[in-house]
Amino acid sequence: MATATDQTASAAGRETLDVIIIGAGLSGIGAAAHLQENCPGKSYLILEARADMGGTWDLFRYPGIRSDSDMHTLGYRFKPWRAAKAIADGPAILNYVKETADERGINPHIRYQHKLLKADWSETDALWTLSIDVGENQTTTLRCRMLLMCSGYYSYEQGYTPDFAGREDFTGPVVHPQHWPQDLDYRNKRVVIIGSGATAMTLAPAMAEQAAQVTVLQRSPTYVVSRPDKDTLANAMRSVLPETWAYAITRWKNVLLQQFIYRRSRTRPEQLKAKLLHMVSKELGPDYDVATHFTPSYNPWDQRLCLVPNADLFKSIRTGQTEMVTDHIERFTEQGIQLKSGQTLPADIIVTATGLNLKVLGGVSFSLDGKPLDFADTWSYKGLMYSGVPNLVFTFGYINASWTLRADLTAEFFCRLVNHLDETGTHSCRPRLRETDKAMTPRPFIDDFSAGYMQRMMHRFPKQGDREPWVNTQYYKRDRKLLRHGALEDGVLSFR
Repeated sequence: MATATDQTASAAGRETLDVIIIGAGLSGIGAAAHLQENCPGKSYLILEARADMGGTWDLFRYPGIRSDSDMHTLGYRFKPWRAAKAIADGPAILNYVKETADERGINPHIRYQHKLLKADWSETDALWTLSIDVGENQTTTLRCRMLLMCSGYYSYEQGYTPDFAGREDFTGPVVHPQHWPQDLDYRNKRVVIIGSGATAMTLAPAMAEQAAQVTVLQRSPTYVVSRPDKDTLANAMRSVLPETWAYAITRWKNVLLQQFIYRRSRTRPEQLKAKLLHMVSKELGPDYDVATHFTPSYNPWDQRLCLVPNADLFKSIRTGQTEMVTDHIERFTEQGIQLKSGQTLPADIIVTATGLNLKVLGGVSFSLDGKPLDFADTWSYKGLMYSGVPNLVFTFGYINASWTLRADLTAEFFCRLVNHLDETGTHSCRPRLRETDKAMTPRPFIDDFSAGYMQRMMHRFPKQGDREPWVNTQYYKRDRKLLRHGALEDGVLSFR
C-alpha cells in the first residue's frame, strides 16, 4: 500500500487524481481523514483558496470568537475532544483541526492558494476538469474522478451588510466581523454592534471588557440561552473511562439532547418558548424588559438559537457594560446612529454583525460537457448529491445541530461511493429522477428555517422533494440510517 508521501508525489506528477477535496476547513480535513482510512491507496489533493487551513476558524478573528455548538458533537467522530471546555474558542478549534491534519499525515496533500473557479465534467472521460486560480493572474488545471466540495456555504470574500443611509457621514470606523482589523483599538470607546445573531451576542461581552460602553442594536430579538462552557459529566467520565468511550457517550448524550430540543420546538413550540424566556428572566431579573429585547416573533428553532456560555452576555447586561436596544435605523450620523424612534445612539465604532452572503457550492461555475449547470434546476439527493450531476458530493452540515455531525456522515457516504465504483467496475454515478418522482412538490433545500441569510439565497440552491431519497433531512438519527446504511443501488443512483 502506498504511503501518504508516495501518494502525494505520484499525484503531483500526473494530471488526474482519484479524488479532489475543495476546502481545508473542519469539513475538508475530516473528509481527508475518512478517505485515508476507508479508501486506502486513493490519490487525492485538498485545494484551499486561502493561505492556511481552518476555514471559518482561521478566517474569523473577532473578539470572543467561539463555537455555539459543543465540541463533543462539533468535533470529529474519530478524534475525541480532550479540553475541559466543551464550548471552545476559535483558536482552540483551529488547533484541533491542525492537530488532526498533523496526526493523520494530511498536510502534504494540501495545496494552498488554489481557488477553484470552474469544473467541467467530461462524459467521455468520466472525469472532472478543474480550472484553478493560483494567484498572480495564473491558472492551472487538474482532473479528478470524484469531486468532494467542503467549501461551506458562505462567501469568504465579503459578509452581508445592508445599505445604511448616511453611512459615509459617520466619522469613525465601520467594521464587519468577517474582516476584523487586528489593530482596532476599542479601549474606552463607545461601540454599537448592529445585529441579533450569535456573532453580536459573542462580541458584546468580549468587547465590553475594555470598551467604555457596548450597545447591541437589533431590529428584532432572537432566542438566547445560557449554558456552562464545561461539560461536568463529560469531564468526570473522561477521568474514569477510556477516552474514546467517554467521548462517544458524551457525543450521543448531546446529540439526543439537541434532537429532543429541536423536536420539542416543532411539537410544543409555545411550551419551549416559555421555558427559554423564563431562563432569560431568571438571569436578568424581574424588572428587565425581556418582552422587548429577548422575545422573538417566531418560534424557537425557526431560526438558530444563540448560545452564550456561562451567561456572559447576561452578566454584561446586569453590570451595565452592555445595553440592548431594539429599534430600526433611520440613518448613520457623524457621531452615531439615528433611530426611527427618535433616539440617537452615540458611537465611536460601529460593528455591522449583520450576517453572511451565501454561495452555492463555493460559487464555482459548473458545467457538464461544456453546458453550464444551474443547481437551482436540480433536485437534492439525500442532501449531498444532485439530480443528473455525476461524481460530485457536497458537504452541508446541520442548521439545527452541530455541523460536523453531518459532515462526518457525508464523508462516510462519499467513501462508500468511491469503494462501490471500484467494486462494480463502474466509473460514474449520478442520481436520476424516477417517473414517480417527477410529480414531487418542491421544497427549499433548507426548509422551515426563516433566517434572513438563508432566505436571501435559497432560490439558488437545489430543491428538495417530498419523499426519500430527495430530502435534506435535519435529523441525525435518520441520516445515520440513510447515509451510513442505505443501499447505494437504490434505483435512483445510476452507475455507468
